[in-house]
Amino acid sequence: MSQLTRLLGAAAVCAAALSSLSVMPPATAAAAPVASPVAGTAAPPPVRDEDRVDRLTVTVRDAGKAADGTYELYCRPERGGTHPDPDGACAAMERSTRAGRDVFAPVPEGSVCTMQYGGPATARVTGTWAGRPVDATYDRRDGCQIRRWDRLVPLLPDLRSPGAS
Repeated sequence: MSQLTRLLGAAAVCAAALSSLSVMPPATAAAAPVASPVAGTAAPPPVRDEDRVDRLTVTVRDAGKAADGTYELYCRPERGGTHPDPDGACAAMERSTRAGRDVFAPVPEGSVCTMQYGGPATARVTGTWAGRPVDATYDRRDGCQIRRWDRLVPLLPDLRSPGAS
């Protein structure tokens, strides 16, 4: 019983110590610099929307002569580049971008995917999107990969069969 009492007492002391560390008036917390791994420095401020540069390089292979190649795409501050449809590609990317979600994330490991083959096409997308570095690869080897590819059309070429949705 005395061991249990000592353990509970130690837990109470630890809890009190932790709660005293987190007590900071809200106004002070908002003005406090953000901690950084490097001692004595504050984290840089977030990228402002007006300072953001969205630039992607898309390399497509084995999708057919009309689609194969390397294209540059600029979406911010202005749309353009060598991509065949910069306005459509930028609009698709902007629609797909959500806070807390990586639009370029790979298919989660262990996903159950249909066994279908969408062709030999591959793509690699590199650059910067929404202030974050991008280096993503795409293929059409199964249903999950095909869906992942199709979500980025027209950034990636539309390889769906005519009449498919």
